[in-house]
Amino acid sequence: MTDTDLRDASVESLFADAGALLEGHFILKSGRHAGRYLEKFLVLQHPRFGVELCRRFASELGPYAPTLVVGPTTGGVLLSFETARQLGGGVRAAFAESVPEGGRRLRRGWDVAADERVVVVDDILTTGASLVETVDAVRAAGVEPVAAAVIVDRSVDPVELGMPLHSLGRIEIPSWAPAECELCAAGVPFRKPGSS
Repeated sequence: MTDTDLRDASVESLFADAGALLEGHFILKSGRHAGRYLEKFLVLQHPRFGVELCRRFASELGPYAPTLVVGPTTGGVLLSFETARQLGGGVRAAFAESVPEGGRRLRRGWDVAADERVVVVDDILTTGASLVETVDAVRAAGVEPVAAAVIVDRSVDPVELGMPLHSLGRIEIPSWAPAECELCAAGVPFRKPGSS
């Protein structure tokens, strides 16, 4: 894929070209089973794909005039820093880390001014848990985020954040309860995401 092709490619094409759209039999975090899986780190390991995705984030979020971009650990670290770089000027980047008591917090001594214009970025929206936790971490720092964006929205139910939520693409991946899984019935062995 050339740089021109990258700019015109769908998000699904970028994942497929990076080998990040996996086929097989997967147990999702939710416990449901699926025949396809998006392995975000297989796409983010290629800087040209990551840069292109963050260029699209910067295009979507630029109109909000952000001064700080925040993402959840782990994939959101790459996304927040590259998106901030592409937004230019004095836009900073930070990340929200998981904390032992649950949820996420902005740590590392990052100060967030009361007038900061914060946008939140994340990789794949399924249930919205990491995105909601990151938004909550920004709010706990004393600022109301102005917008959020994800690479892929594959949620079934709407995720309400109280602000605009942008998606670079939507990829439908059917899933089943374990007792209704067609792949289990066919005896297809499981693949563990991240271990292929």
